[in-house]
Amino acid sequence: MAMVYRTPFSPKFIAPSFISPATKLIPLDPYLPCHQVHYSNKKRGFPLPVVASVPYPPINVDYLETEFRGHGVSFASITDSCVVRMGLANGSVASLMLPSGLITSYKAPMWHGGLLELLHTSVSEGENGGAVIQGGVSLVFNFINGDGGLPWSPSSWTLRDVRGSPQEFIQVELISNSLEDKVEVKHIVTLQGDALSSEIVITNSKPTPLSLMGSVMSHLAVSTPEATYAMGLERSNFFTRPPVLSSFSIIPPDFSQKKDSGSNKSWVPMAFKELLSSLDSRNQKIDGIESENDEELEGEEDDNYKHLTEKMSRIYTSTPRSFTIIDRGRRNSVVVGRDGFHELYMFSPGSSHKWYSKYAYICIGQSALLEPIILGPEGEWRGRQDLHNPNL
Repeated sequence: MAMVYRTPFSPKFIAPSFISPATKLIPLDPYLPCHQVHYSNKKRGFPLPVVASVPYPPINVDYLETEFRGHGVSFASITDSCVVRMGLANGSVASLMLPSGLITSYKAPMWHGGLLELLHTSVSEGENGGAVIQGGVSLVFNFINGDGGLPWSPSSWTLRDVRGSPQEFIQVELISNSLEDKVEVKHIVTLQGDALSSEIVITNSKPTPLSLMGSVMSHLAVSTPEATYAMGLERSNFFTRPPVLSSFSIIPPDFSQKKDSGSNKSWVPMAFKELLSSLDSRNQKIDGIESENDEELEGEEDDNYKHLTEKMSRIYTSTPRSFTIIDRGRRNSVVVGRDGFHELYMFSPGSSHKWYSKYAYICIGQSALLEPIILGPEGEWRGRQDLHNPNL
């Protein structure tokens, strides 16, 4: 049974974390080839969409439709991927892709009676001519076992369960694990009438500690950063850091040519694993320039109504558990909440791009990038991000 409790966002918030020990794992059948899938070594005559150019096995959509019908969820096949669509009676809609786990859409009811897309995604042409989908909400994590094993990052997700109904809430549970490292990661996506939540449950089954670094990356759609403000971050400490570059990141190609509004340095985006290794040292090099002292990369937010018009890439610490992104261009706002994480990654591409274009977004990440999260032997950790729609 769902456990109900109150949060600052909604008086009827459904806690995403009710996982029955008896819940069975869906067998591999959904990810085996079915009669609708055909393989060929011949060159295709048209581009096929993929997510960030990561290859995945095909999914049996017919099996998923039969197994999970009646919960307000539908499934659609797109080449080797599957789109999972959740729809509530009040009009709220969210979509995610399997097996990548990327949440590509969250459309929420607005004060004017219509629906508004709150997530930003970009579709571009990949190296092989196919479409590459980036943005949305993604999990970017890296795990290192205390026994000195190789790092592992979850990239392929299996649908484990669907719960709820269109009248109340819909909850989709995804799972990814490393049998060698004995690490299990659950991503529980919950759609409610006024919120979209992502809860992460990590289980370490090894007798040695597990180190976790990473972030829940969310690309929030805005009209332009010039009309966008972050409210509630005053007096939060921050570190200026290079942008985090993952398979789903959207970074302007000219970003390294401009400086963060709170720093005298310029830098280029860093791949995620590169960033994690560099964060171990406070004297890291940024765009080929070594910092002379830590103070140049640190600061304290002095504005409670932070204008995001300038290019910036920061990791905030000591932030409140929730704050608000306000877009005066689209006349809407999103309350971003967290639990379990102690850092906030914020990236703005700046306002030099066209309104409502590929770079009309703000990236928010509930993070563990400066300090890792340590799971003890046989331990479990939970973290959550909430995107609350206060515009009803």
